[in-house]
Amino acid sequence: MPIKSYKDLIVWQKSMNLVTEIYKLSKTFPKSEIFGLTSQIKRSAVSIPSNIAEGSRRGSKKNFRHFLLNAYGSGAELETQLDIAEERQFA
Repeated sequence: MPIKSYKDLIVWQKSMNLVTEIYKLSKTFPKSEIFGLTSQIKRSAVSIPSNIAEGSRRGSKKNFRHFLLNAYGSGAELETQLDIAEERQFA
């Protein structure tokens, strides 16, 4: 099946599901973290599908690869933030 849009990419679809789950999870965090870790976790999660979408529209494979690497980096950032949340017993 040919890829017509970034929305056809399984990685984009799964990252959108991840955003939904992160928003649900972050609602359980302490209110004192709303401008701290909660906000940062949401931004990292949203950055993943956003970078995939932006890169797909940049017009070249080189640019797309660059944005995919940014998405990958945001995933690592999110993973670290979730580790911090777990260590602080927020999750």
